[in-house]
Formats: sequence, structure tokens, C-alpha cells
Amino acid sequence: MTATIRDAALPFTGGALTALLSPDTRLLGLGEPTHGVEAFPELRNELFRHLVEHEGYRSIAVESDCLAALTVDAYVGDGTGTLDEALERGFSHDFGAHHANRELLRWMRAWNARHPASERLRFYGCDGPLETASAASPRAALTSLHDYLAAHLAPECDRARLDRLLGLDERWTRPGAMMDPGQSVGRSPEASELRLVADDLSALLAWHAPRLTAATSPDAFWHAELHARTATGLLRYHAGMANTAPTRFDTLLSVRDAMMADNLDAVVRRGPTLTFAHNRHLQRDESRMQFAGRSVRWWSAGALVGTRLGERYAFVASTFGSRGTDVPHPDTLEGVLSSLPEARTVIDPGRLAACLDRELTPRVPADHTYFALDPTTTDQTEAIVFVRDVPANT
Repeated sequence: MTATIRDAALPFTGGALTALLSPDTRLLGLGEPTHGVEAFPELRNELFRHLVEHEGYRSIAVESDCLAALTVDAYVGDGTGTLDEALERGFSHDFGAHHANRELLRWMRAWNARHPASERLRFYGCDGPLETASAASPRAALTSLHDYLAAHLAPECDRARLDRLLGLDERWTRPGAMMDPGQSVGRSPEASELRLVADDLSALLAWHAPRLTAATSPDAFWHAELHARTATGLLRYHAGMANTAPTRFDTLLSVRDAMMADNLDAVVRRGPTLTFAHNRHLQRDESRMQFAGRSVRWWSAGALVGTRLGERYAFVASTFGSRGTDVPHPDTLEGVLSSLPEARTVIDPGRLAACLDRELTPRVPADHTYFALDPTTTDQTEAIVFVRDVPANT
């Protein structure tokens, strides 16, 4: 390893990372290369504490159900419920079981308990109510939006009609529908009518924003917008599940990341935010992966929201070296970074590229759940966070 490569790296601290960012950054995306490795949410926690204490950030948005996250925000905000309830009900994808998430909520609650409301930390989910094998019924989002509007206006669709169109939730949540479009109700006559109803309710909300905000509160109106986005996004996703075209999964991933981008856009309008999700959801270049026997391509939430925010969006990718017996080849990006002496480092991509004397090859990981960084796209990141060793799969 040459001294110039050492010059591209610093031991990981929040300050070392933010020194590489534009002062105009409003949305900082920290990606992780795989789920379930505690080292990365632990890094997230450390970075978030730095951003709160030194950079004025007051919110975090994680890759989790945006509606379930309201339970977490209520807990960290004013102590509603218990920590265990927030972890059990406030996360999707089983993320509530992660120790780092427990520690994050505990720290946020302690901060809020000793600071005034103007300094309150907010917790958000940026993902839709979606799981790998299923999607939620649009009932919760649509009925919440309808009830909010009906308390002040007169929506054309009454609640009885809405309930009739929704039917049983089990119709919407069939696990088999993910792989078999014929099991999805997403393009049934009722679902098609619901998409029109959701669009009408969303339009009514937008048209009467001044009146509704004054009659309720900015926070209540923001939550109504969240339910509107979620209802229309879920119905679009269910329609995609019923699609029989070869690009079906491209559509589903595109819809999901578009929902994430819209949620992040709404969150960052409230203040500077750290978002934490898989690298594939936050990267600027086109996302790709193999799924169901074909190559799937889509634009990530980071690419979409980054187009809107410009230099106000910063993406920090993370990756790791060895994982048990899975040791990166010396000619890969991870192999080069593994020669650094520190256990955790922040890499300046520009300096790294300037000192490399050979073309790196993409890493082929032994674990299909891990997506290695593409060495040809590191110029699309403001920084790289590298963890030299992580525990082997259990």
C-alpha cells in the first residue's frame, strides 16, 4: 500500500465524513451493502449523533414502513407506548429486532426528554408498507386520508363505498401474488376504481391545503399527505403485481423506490435529514440485480430524489472486506481497502481514484445478499465508509 492510498483514508468519525460533504447538504444518504450486519446501523447511530450534536440535523429516515414508523416517532417524541412496543410495531422487515435500532430509539428518546419541542428529533420510515413477499392492503392509508378529509370537507366517495371497494384485507396480502400475477387483485374492477378514488382524495387534500392546515395543524396535514402518498403508491404497486409483462419486477422496484423518494422529499422539506437504507436504494447510478432469472434494472430513491435536490443530496456508500472465509481478492476495491490499517475508515473517492495504478475488478461475493460496490461508479459518491472485517453469516 502506498502513502497516497493512506492519504485517501481517515479513521471513521462523523466529523471526518461530513468534512467531505457540501455545506449545502440537506439529505445525507448512508447506504449499507447488506442487511443484518450490526456494524452498519452502529455506524449510522454514531453518525446521526454527530449530525445532531454538531450539524443541526433533527431527523432520521430509515428503510422501513412509513406508516408503522409513526409509532416510533410518537415514542421517541413524547414517550407514547414503550420501547419494546415501538420496536415490535414500528418497524418492517424485522428490523425492530436489531440491537442498533433499540439503541437508536433509546438515545433519541433521551435527547427529546431533555430538550424543548423546537429541538425535537423526528423518526421516519421512508419505505412503503411493503415486504419482500407481499404488499399491505391500502385500507389503513385510504381510510385515514378519507377520515381526515371527511372531518372538514365532503368527499364524493363515502366511507361505506370505500369499505365495499376495499373488501377483505386478505385479498390484498396473498403472498403468492408476488410470483404469480394471477393471484393479485391489483387490476380488478374494484382496485381500478380505488385508484381513481385515491387520486380524487389526494387532489381534494391538495386543493384545500390552506384551510385544512389552519383547521388542524401543519403536522396533521403532513400526516394526511403521507397517507395520500402511501395510498396511491400502494395501489400502483398492487397494479404492478398483477402485471404479466416481462418487465414486471422492474416496475415493482421502480414503484417502491419512487415511493421512497417521495417520502424522503417530504421529510427533507422539514429539515436536514440522515437517511439509512441499502446502497441499492440510495445510489445515484442505475440499480441492477438478478431476480427471478432475469436482470432487473430501475432508478433508485437516491437517484430520483437526488435529481430534485441536486447538490443538497449526498450519498455515502459503505462496504466491507472480509466476512468469515469470504475474503476479497486484492484486485477488487474491497481488497485494496482491506490493506488499510484501521478497522473503520472514511475514503475520499476522488483521492482514491487519483492514486490507483490499475483497473479494479468487481468483487464476486460468496453471499448473494451482499452487493459489492462497482469500482467504476465510486465517482457517484461523496464518500465511502469501509469496515475491514464483519462477522460471518449465522
